[in-house]
Amino acid sequence: MNKKVWIPLAILALLILGGLGYWLGFLYTSLEDQKKVNQDMQELAELDKKEMQNEYERFAQQYSEMKMQISNDSIVEQLTQEQLKTQRLLKELKEVKANDAREITRLKKELATCREVIRSYVLEIDSLNRLNQNLTAENTRVRGQYEEATRRIEGLNQEKTSLSEKVAIAAQLDAVGINMQMNDKKGKATKKLDKAKNLQVNFSIAKNVTASNGVKTVYVRIQTPTGQTLTNGGTFNFENKSIQYSMKKQVEYTGNETPVTMFWNISEFLTEGSYKVSIFCDGHLIGSRNFTFN
Repeated sequence: MNKKVWIPLAILALLILGGLGYWLGFLYTSLEDQKKVNQDMQELAELDKKEMQNEYERFAQQYSEMKMQISNDSIVEQLTQEQLKTQRLLKELKEVKANDAREITRLKKELATCREVIRSYVLEIDSLNRLNQNLTAENTRVRGQYEEATRRIEGLNQEKTSLSEKVAIAAQLDAVGINMQMNDKKGKATKKLDKAKNLQVNFSIAKNVTASNGVKTVYVRIQTPTGQTLTNGGTFNFENKSIQYSMKKQVEYTGNETPVTMFWNISEFLTEGSYKVSIFCDGHLIGSRNFTFN
């Protein structure tokens, strides 16, 4: 071959081989870079899956802890169902591949829903616990005021004590400021039995925000020093018995302190001594006091 032709061809071949080598080197580097990117993405996906798994496990544990803090059977059942759902989603997450974008996205949405649900239960249980604490404090006050309520509460089995019973006790009315005086024929107070024409009983139904509002029938029972009841024959039911009352009155109760005044017209001879005034409402003895007339 002519030397003038061979030399250019050799140079061209070298250039082609050099370009091919450069292209192969570039392609190899690109593939390695892509492999590194894919590896990094896989590691991030695994970390994301692990964080989701930890959160699901934490939610399942929180449901167990909340069930120990509440005695409401209905709420405990709801918590159990939510816990089972969380455990099922956790099992699905453990079985799914980290690079399964569709399933990971679905389980992330489920995780967000679980997060909202458990937050709502935390708030509800906290509210119930605070309500129970308030009712316990109110119940303690009531036990100190009413010996009858105390005997009834102490006789209850602790295991059967419920939130509804505490509310019922706290809602009982209380008669305060009980006073009884004798009035003469002019309606003025007198201390002399022989001049008394009627007995005036004053008291107030104390404020109670837990009690039901509405019209209340109040019964007043006046017992003489001999134990007899001043009565016109009227009776009412109290602790499964029919007992006599001296006076009754319907009172509109709004939950605020409500004053009440009642009169008993004297139509018989009254002896000196201690008279007992007992006040009843809603089937409960709400107050009593003794008065001595000379």
